[in-house]
Amino acid sequence: MRAARIRIENFRGIKQATLILPKHGVLIGDNNTGKTTILEALDLALGPDRLNRQPPIDEHDFFRGAYTIKSDLPPAESGAEATAQSDPEPPSDEVDTEAKIVRIGIEVTIADLTEEQKGQFGDYIEFWNTVADKFYDEPNPAGVDAASITEALRVTFHGWYDEEEDDFEGKTYFTRSLTEGDKPELFSRKHKQLCGFLYLRSLRTGSRALSLERGSLLDIILRLKEVRPQMWEDTLSTLSAISVASAPELGISPVLESINTALKKYVPKEWGIEPHLKVSNLTREHLRKVITAFIATGDGNHAAPFYRQGTGTINMLVLAMLSQIAEGKQNVIFAMEEPETAIPPYAQKRIVHEVRKLASQTLFTSHSPYVLEEFAIEETVVLARDAGGLLAQRAIDLPDNVKLKRYRQEFRTRFCEGLLARRVLIAEGATEVSAFPVVCRRLAEINPDTYSSLEALGVCTVDAGSESNIPGMAQLYRELGKRTFALCDKQDDGNKALIEAQVELLLMHGEKGFEAMVLKGTTDESMKRFTKLVDWPQHLAQKYPDPEAHVGSALAEYFAYSKGNWGIADFLAQCNEAEVPEWLRDAALKLKAACIPPPVAGGEVAAPVEAGIDSEADADGAD
Repeated sequence: MRAARIRIENFRGIKQATLILPKHGVLIGDNNTGKTTILEALDLALGPDRLNRQPPIDEHDFFRGAYTIKSDLPPAESGAEATAQSDPEPPSDEVDTEAKIVRIGIEVTIADLTEEQKGQFGDYIEFWNTVADKFYDEPNPAGVDAASITEALRVTFHGWYDEEEDDFEGKTYFTRSLTEGDKPELFSRKHKQLCGFLYLRSLRTGSRALSLERGSLLDIILRLKEVRPQMWEDTLSTLSAISVASAPELGISPVLESINTALKKYVPKEWGIEPHLKVSNLTREHLRKVITAFIATGDGNHAAPFYRQGTGTINMLVLAMLSQIAEGKQNVIFAMEEPETAIPPYAQKRIVHEVRKLASQTLFTSHSPYVLEEFAIEETVVLARDAGGLLAQRAIDLPDNVKLKRYRQEFRTRFCEGLLARRVLIAEGATEVSAFPVVCRRLAEINPDTYSSLEALGVCTVDAGSESNIPGMAQLYRELGKRTFALCDKQDDGNKALIEAQVELLLMHGEKGFEAMVLKGTTDESMKRFTKLVDWPQHLAQKYPDPEAHVGSALAEYFAYSKGNWGIADFLAQCNEAEVPEWLRDAALKLKAACIPPPVAGGEVAAPVEAGIDSEADADGAD
C-alpha cells in the first residue's frame, strides 16, 4: 500500500499541485516551498486522528487566507477561486448569495491495496497504471490483468467555511461518491485506520511520545495492541483522597482556613466552602496530558520525565516506538519531518534505513546531506513553487558531463547544497568558492546599505571543479527550477556561450586566475598589511625574508601555495571597501540586483539587470 498521487487546491501556500509520490522518497526544496504542507495535506486526508481537532482547519489553512469570494470583487482581487467540485454539505440556498464557497481540496490516490482493503473498499476501487502514473480508463477490461495495473482508491478531503455556523468544517470522502454517487459517503476514522497513515512532526513527536495524550505514539501503540487500561477510576479516586500541603506547620492550611472563615460570613454553606489543595483537575482528559513516562538519568537511580532527556535520546526513543507501531500494523505509511534533528550522521542513516524496512511507504523531508544521499535520484522529489502558488515537482536529470558515479561520490560536498537552495552560484573552482562569499560578507559588514552577503541573498555557492564543468552543473540546477549564476576566469568564446545559455548572470573577469585579478585590483597598503598577518611557510620565508620589499611576487607565490585553502579569502577579509578590487565590488552589486531588483517610482519593482531573470517568480510565500 502506498500513496501514489496527491492533488492539492487552495491549501496554505499551495494554490494548486499534482504530485506523483515514490514508494520511498524524500521531499526537498528551500524553506517555504511547501514540503510540510504536502505532509499536512496527506494527514488531513488519511490521518485517523487529524479531524478530531475542532475546528479541523482555520483561516490560515486557506491559500492566502481567502476562504470566501465576494461577488463584487474583480478576479484579480478575489484571492483563491472555488474548486470545481460542488459542496457536498452546505446547500447553496443556505449560503450568502453575495459570497461563494472557497474550498480546500485534497485528493489522495492509494495504490497497491491489501486484500483487506480491497474487500473493505470494493465499491470504490479503481485501477491505477503504475508505469504511466495515471488511472487505467481503457475500454478493454482485459487490460486490468497487466502487471503494471493495480487496484487503487481515491479519497478527497474538503475544507470550507460555514457562514451560517460562522466556523470551519472539514471532512474526507470516497472520491467516487462525490463524482458518481447520489450522496457523498464519508471516508471515516475506521477507514483511515485501515490505511495506516502516521505523520511524525519534527517539533512535536518527541515531546509527547511517551505520554497518554490522544494521538501520542504510546497511545497509538496501546490502541494497536487493543490495550484499554481501566486505570482512570482508581487513579482519580487515589488522587482525590490526597490533600496537598495539609500539615499546619507548612503554613498553607492555616491560610486556607482563615479564607474559609471569612467566606462563611458571606455565603451559605451549600454554595461551597472549605477550600483545600488537590493534585489535579481530576478528569480523564487532564490526566492524559499530565501522565508521562519517567526514565532514569545517568547511572544513578534518579528518574526524570522522558522529554527532559537529550534530544538525540528522545529521537532514538521515537525510532524504537515506530518499530512497535510498524510491527503492530504490518502495513503503514510513515511521513516524517527532518529525522536529522539533534542526531549524529550515522544515526540519521540508521533511522532512514530502519523506517524504510518497517513501512510499506516512507516519505521524509530533510535538509541533511546524510539523509538525502540515502535516496536514489528517482526517490528524490525536488519541489518548486511560483509566486502564484503553483507547486511542481522536478526529477533530477543528470547532464552528460555529470555521471551518476560522480554525483554519488561528491553528493555531500558538491551537489547537495544546491539542491536545497533556490539560487545557485556555480563557481569555477575552490578558490572562488571560498573567496567570493567572504568578500561579499565583508562588503556587507562595511557598507550594509549597498551590499549584501550571499547568505542574505539566499545564494549558495557550488564548486564546479573546473571551467569545463560549469555549463553542465548550471544545466542540472536550472532544469530543477533553480535560479543559476556563474563565476569564472576569462573564457574562450565557445565555453562562454555554453555557460551563458544555462545561467541568468555570468560574472567573468578578464584575468587568467582569480588571484591575479585580486592582486591587480587591490592596493599596496592592503598587501603590505597582510604580509604581517601571514604565517609564511618555510620555503617562502627563506625566499622572501622581507616580503614587503617584493610584496606582489611574495603574495602571488603565497596564494598559489594556499590555493583552495582560504589564502585569498583571508586577504579579502581584511580589506576595506576601497581595497577590494573594483571587479569584485561590481560583481557583488550585479548579483544583488539580480536577486533583489531595486524599486522604481510608484513602488513597482524594476526589471532585473540581466535578461531572463524573473523577479516575480522568485517571491517567497508562507509554507
